[in-house]
Amino acid sequence: MKKFNRVITYGTYDLLHWGHIRLLKRAKSLGDYLVVALSTDEFNAGKGKRAYHSYEERKMMLESIRYVDLVIPEDSWEQKTHDVQLLEIDKFVIGDDWVGEFDFLKDYCEVIYMPRTEGISTTKIKEDLNR
Repeated sequence: MKKFNRVITYGTYDLLHWGHIRLLKRAKSLGDYLVVALSTDEFNAGKGKRAYHSYEERKMMLESIRYVDLVIPEDSWEQKTHDVQLLEIDKFVIGDDWVGEFDFLKDYCEVIYMPRTEGISTTKIKEDLNR
């Protein structure tokens, strides 16, 4: 019987753009089931970030993307090990701007730092709109 591979990624996914979709598509291609841990509004506030869309709006958008199988809340930095174990995750995927930050998860699953999509980011969109 073929092993069912589970992949997880984390993010805020505000101002959803084609770079996000590309990351989700590539993450899903690494397994059979993709979980997205979505930063809650409270967690973002604790990081000094504010999303334009509420958690519920961002969750609804992510759930409508065919590559995403499950969206769960991200409430803290510390929950990643628990999520990986509880959801029996095989691969943890995150952008390569985080290289090395999540190597502690290698005790539980494969950790993949995926290249970001060149030329697009939420920060760039915000800067372009403010010009």
